[in-house]
Amino acid sequence: MIDLKTFMLVLAIGNIGLAMLMTGYARSQRHPAMRIWTWSKLMVGSAYLMGWFQHPGSPPWHSISANSLVMIGIMLEVSAYCTFFGFNRWKRVLYPFAALSIVAYIGLRIAGAPVEYATALMSGMIAAMIGAMAFALLRPGGESSLLRRIIGVNDGAFFLATGAFAMTILFPGSFTLLTPHAAHASTFITGYLLVIVNGFGFLLLCMEKDDREMALLATTDSLTGLVNRRAFFDRTDAARMLSGRMRKPISLMMLDIDHFKALNDRFGHACGDEALCVFADTSRGVLREHDIMGRLGGEEFALALPGTDLPGALQAAERLREAVERVILPKHGYAMTVSIGVVLIDPNEDINAALARADQALYQAKSSGRNRVESGEPMLKFA
Repeated sequence: MIDLKTFMLVLAIGNIGLAMLMTGYARSQRHPAMRIWTWSKLMVGSAYLMGWFQHPGSPPWHSISANSLVMIGIMLEVSAYCTFFGFNRWKRVLYPFAALSIVAYIGLRIAGAPVEYATALMSGMIAAMIGAMAFALLRPGGESSLLRRIIGVNDGAFFLATGAFAMTILFPGSFTLLTPHAAHASTFITGYLLVIVNGFGFLLLCMEKDDREMALLATTDSLTGLVNRRAFFDRTDAARMLSGRMRKPISLMMLDIDHFKALNDRFGHACGDEALCVFADTSRGVLREHDIMGRLGGEEFALALPGTDLPGALQAAERLREAVERVILPKHGYAMTVSIGVVLIDPNEDINAALARADQALYQAKSSGRNRVESGEPMLKFA
C-alpha cells in the first residue's frame, strides 16, 4: 500500500528544494523562463505541503486552495517551457485554458458538486497541459535532442497516468486492470518523476543555453556577428590542416572597406558601425556555408575558402567586390567599395605568414586605386 500522504510530503520537499536550487543558479536568472519555472515549483511545492497538512476535518477552502495552487503551478511550469523554447502561440492558448479550468473547478466545489468530479476536472486539465508539452517536445520534424526527448517522454508518462486517473473517476468500474487507488498512486509516482526529471532537465537546459551563449561571446564579433580574430585563426588553421590531409587547396583573402576613416569622420561612428554590419551581411550572402570569414579589427576582415584554388578564390573575391559595390547605405546614400588581396595558403605555411602575403596584396589593391582584387606573391621556398 502506497502512503499518499508521504508522497505529498516528498513532492512538496522536492518542488520547494528545486525552486531553491534554481534560485541559487544565478547565471540563469536573466532568463525569463527560469523565473517563471522557479515560481511554478514554489507554488506546486506549497500546494502539496498544504495537502500534507490536510485532515478529514479540514474546511473545504483548504483543499480548494491547494488544488487551485497546483493547477496554477503546473500552468506556470508549462509556460516556462513555452518561454524557453519560444512557443509563443502555445502561451496564448495556455493561459485562457488554465484560467477557465481553475474557475470551473472552483465553481464545482462551491456549487457542492461531488469532490470526485472536481478532482477529475483538475486531473484532466493538468494532463492536457503536460500532454501538450510532451507533444511539443517530441513532435516529428521539431528540433530534437536527447535531453528534450527524455523530458518529453517523462511528460508523456505523466499525461497517461493523470489522464487514466481522471477516467477511473468519471467511469468507475470501466477499467478492470486499473483501480482508482492504483491510478492515483501512478499519478503520484509519475508526478515524482516529473519533479526529478523535469526539474534537473530544465536546469541542464539552462546550463546548456548559458554555455552556448558564453562560447558564442568568446568566438563572435559582437557588432557584425562574424567570428572574431582568435576564432578565425583557430578555425582557419584547423581548415588548413584538414585541407593538407585531404590534399585539397585552401585560399585566403584580406579585405578592407575603402575610405572607412573618411566615412567615420563625415557621418559619425554610428554610420561606420552600420557600414561594417552591412558589409558583413552582404558578404554572408555570397559566401558558401563552410567559408570562414572573420573581423580582425576595425574595417579589416579576413576570409578563408577551404577547397578553393587561387583562380577560384579570385573569382569569389570579384563576386564579393561587385556585391559590395552595389550596396548603398540607406540613411546616408553612401556607396561602399572594398579592396581585396588573395593568396593560396601553402600546406606547410603558418597562417600569420599567409595573412602577411594577403595583406601585401591588399596594399597593392589599395595603391592601384582601391575597389579591386589583387593576388599575392606565392610563398617563398628555400632549397
